[in-house]
Amino acid sequence: MKILSLIPPMTQLNTPYPSTAYLTGFLRSQGFDAVQDDLALALVLGFFTPDGLKEIQGAALKLSEENRSASVNFFLDYFSDYQSTIALAIAFLQGRDSTLAHRINSRTLLPEGPRFASLDAYDEEEGGDSLSWAFGALGSQDRARHLATLYLNDLSDVLRDAVDGRFEFVRYAESLAGSQPTFTPLADALTASPTLMDLHLQALTKSSIEKHQPTLVLLSVPFPGAMYAALRIAQTIKKSYPQIKIGLGGGYVNTELRELTDPRIFDYVDYITLDSGERPLLALIEHLNGKRSAERLVRAFIRNSRNEVRYINWQEPDIPFEDVGTATWDGLPLNSYLSLLDMLNPMHRLWSDGRWNKLTVAHGCYWKKCSFCDVSLDYISRYETASASLLVDRIETIVAETGQTGFHFVDEAAPPKILKALAEELIRRKVIISWWGNIRFEKTFTPELCELLAQSGCIAMSGGLEVASDRLLDLMKKGVSVEQVAKVTKSFSDAGILVHAYLMYGFPTQTVQETVDALEYVRQFFESGCIQSGFFHRFTCTVHSPVGKDPKAYGIALVPLPEISFAKNDVAFIDPTGVDHDLLGIGLKKAIYNFMHGVGFEQDVDTWFEISDIPKTTVARNKIAKILRLL
Repeated sequence: MKILSLIPPMTQLNTPYPSTAYLTGFLRSQGFDAVQDDLALALVLGFFTPDGLKEIQGAALKLSEENRSASVNFFLDYFSDYQSTIALAIAFLQGRDSTLAHRINSRTLLPEGPRFASLDAYDEEEGGDSLSWAFGALGSQDRARHLATLYLNDLSDVLRDAVDGRFEFVRYAESLAGSQPTFTPLADALTASPTLMDLHLQALTKSSIEKHQPTLVLLSVPFPGAMYAALRIAQTIKKSYPQIKIGLGGGYVNTELRELTDPRIFDYVDYITLDSGERPLLALIEHLNGKRSAERLVRAFIRNSRNEVRYINWQEPDIPFEDVGTATWDGLPLNSYLSLLDMLNPMHRLWSDGRWNKLTVAHGCYWKKCSFCDVSLDYISRYETASASLLVDRIETIVAETGQTGFHFVDEAAPPKILKALAEELIRRKVIISWWGNIRFEKTFTPELCELLAQSGCIAMSGGLEVASDRLLDLMKKGVSVEQVAKVTKSFSDAGILVHAYLMYGFPTQTVQETVDALEYVRQFFESGCIQSGFFHRFTCTVHSPVGKDPKAYGIALVPLPEISFAKNDVAFIDPTGVDHDLLGIGLKKAIYNFMHGVGFEQDVDTWFEISDIPKTTVARNKIAKILRLL
């Protein structure tokens, strides 16, 4: 049996999404013939060629003039410039033609469409050249990569406006799958005439199948925005290679399809598995090899002969985290990923810039109390660790295979005890890597521990400050306070480690005053050098979180859900405060964008909101500075 794991569009362009690497590494450790392919990257690269742009031009010319966006008009006007530079720009973003930076920085090589307006707006704010301010005299590569990224973003807008209105680099047709109560929107889209993008994906799918000749194809769907393309892949396989079995899993499936009853999805896939895939896969492979009945599948949905969805969960223990093997990137085109630079901020860029080996240091979350989190699901609730020695063994194996020493630890919250042991082991064995990850800003991260992590290669940390309000942090059961986060983030920053703060607005019972005060705290965190980057997320109530399970405890009432036969996750709620959080969100995002570029600290935070009667903050402007002087 040969097993092919596929990354469907869209996930990431700068580095492979790790799910197929984990599964392929595990399956090979069990003696199976396992391979992998990234169709997300292949789809984008297929369009970003001279011939691909010619196809986009053809689609754009079919649009009536009144239906052409500014991006499409600019593309058509400067088509010859795009066609002559696209191969060069892609090679540069792949790191294969670094000297092109000089030509790109001249601002005369690449056509500059609507996306470049952001540079002009920033120049007006700064009163000069924003790129010179951001990168200085020595940052020519970064400067050019940012310009080339804007160029690529212009082309992505043209793809969306002229070829497929559902396209985005990361979220592709997300609305078709996210929290959809029935399969109907996806079914309608899948039976509609294929777009040019669909046709490209069909060709890529057939090419991958012909190359690998698999018996079983595994589709990993981490986000709603990868579901449509995954099913288009499955549709192509079912039509052209009906003998191949197809399994579906991944983060989106684990979260949203737990109550699946709609059998139509099984027109495209044969098996759907939940949670960690190792044990269900072993059971599925035994079943396909005739060594196990369907009644002994593990955490698997199937469609029976009566066209009914059945969930089968034969009880067997999961594969321990220490025994899942080492991820492998063998077979993925590691030199073809695009190192993009969307944001000038040095921390924020890490998500899209550079090829990182993605690895977990533990399974699940050691805290698992946060009221907004899906703490009832396996990926959070089942906490398992591995020894530092084994983790460094895995790191050394991956470096030897990929030739890359950059690691992104993708844990929900990496445990400080494990990170300390890992840092000591890396230092003891003289293993030189650069790494970053996600943590809770808890007091265990002392200045001494932060220094140790920096010595081991830690370059950045992200963590949840959420709403910078002690009342709301307590309601969230976050287990931290504003004062504690200030001290911990400053310890990281003082050790030379960049810090990103996940921020939240719209939490149940959050008032306008608390929102304004939270922004003031965030302003001071930036100004005091505690954090270098941040992002405001709109709170979403999910059915698997403590808030969703016990809304009365948080002062809200849930809006009744419709009858659900497909995806179930987000749930609307009624907050008695009646605050228009979406309107506040505009000001929050505008403020933090400026803070990340080092400007706007002198403004009173209430001025970021274009709302009448917005209250002044009640937080003293030097509150965080006073806290830090206590260190």
